[in-house]
Amino acid sequence: MDTVTQIGLGAAVGEAVLGRQVGRRALVWGGICGLLPDLDVLVPLGDAVRNFTYHRGPSHSLFVLSAFTPLMVYWILKVHPQTVLHRMRWLWLVFLAFTTHVLLDCLTVYGTQIFWPLPTPPVMWSTLFIIDPTYSLPLLAGVLAATIMSRKTTRGHTVNAACLAISTLYLFWSIGAKIHVESVARESLGRQGIGHSMLLTTPTAFNTLLWRVLAVDGEGYAEGYYSLLDGHREIRMTRHLTNRHLLEGIEDHWPVQRLQWFTHGFYSVQQIAGGIVMTDLRMGMEPDYTFRFRVAAVENPHLVIEEGRRVKEPRNTNALTWIWRRIWTNTAGTSPSG
Repeated sequence: MDTVTQIGLGAAVGEAVLGRQVGRRALVWGGICGLLPDLDVLVPLGDAVRNFTYHRGPSHSLFVLSAFTPLMVYWILKVHPQTVLHRMRWLWLVFLAFTTHVLLDCLTVYGTQIFWPLPTPPVMWSTLFIIDPTYSLPLLAGVLAATIMSRKTTRGHTVNAACLAISTLYLFWSIGAKIHVESVARESLGRQGIGHSMLLTTPTAFNTLLWRVLAVDGEGYAEGYYSLLDGHREIRMTRHLTNRHLLEGIEDHWPVQRLQWFTHGFYSVQQIAGGIVMTDLRMGMEPDYTFRFRVAAVENPHLVIEEGRRVKEPRNTNALTWIWRRIWTNTAGTSPSG
């Protein structure tokens, strides 16, 4: 999720765990712990593919964060020695702020390597878009209430707990919505005779009402959209090629293997401006995608491998308008581009 939401979640958790005992210090340290895992973006790793695929890596590992928790509490107690009697609650505050951060990230489609250094693929439950105001606003409202309300009463603490519960219920809603959409998608694909080896359902920008469906097989992928407000269980799919044959000869190239692993196989390949470009199909909407990487240059008769440079293209500025229209009506077209 976005950094502001993660800080808010950490602060809300901090207030819920220790706010009554240490006051606003719980909010502050909870927010700091909610921010810390995302500071890995400040560490340059040498090329775009490494920066992309190591984000949410070691800094989001449950093993690393569990080991770091006692050290973080040691620093906190150095700053606030008068709160040493609450050492155990400080441990819970830090541990829960860290773990709720990484588990919330798991609910997005980007992928979170919570079991690093084990070589398991990133976890991507894909029930939330990376920014979702319906989740974030109640959370931030609770933190604001706990910040400004008098500490002579427990009203701020109670409001924060209630808002944290509301935002948590929204997470469960998103999980239920995804289960429903996947059921509809499998039924619709079956009726249309669209075979697939992999299926991805993920919410579109800023909401959990309109979902993108991606069905991938050996030759290509089909993309469609389903709104929870649609009055039927049919998804119109549009077929596209993955062109994976373009990687022949560079299959062992590290950026290629790394992107294949990180995307869980949801990628396509294109020849663009004399280069071989791999596209992460999980994030974006056809034909506009957030993450594309040039992994080789086309120089007859061979491909020349490259380190993996990110390719940025102009985005479709009508995408958000199309999403809003498509939520409410099934006549908005099959995609923002058509």
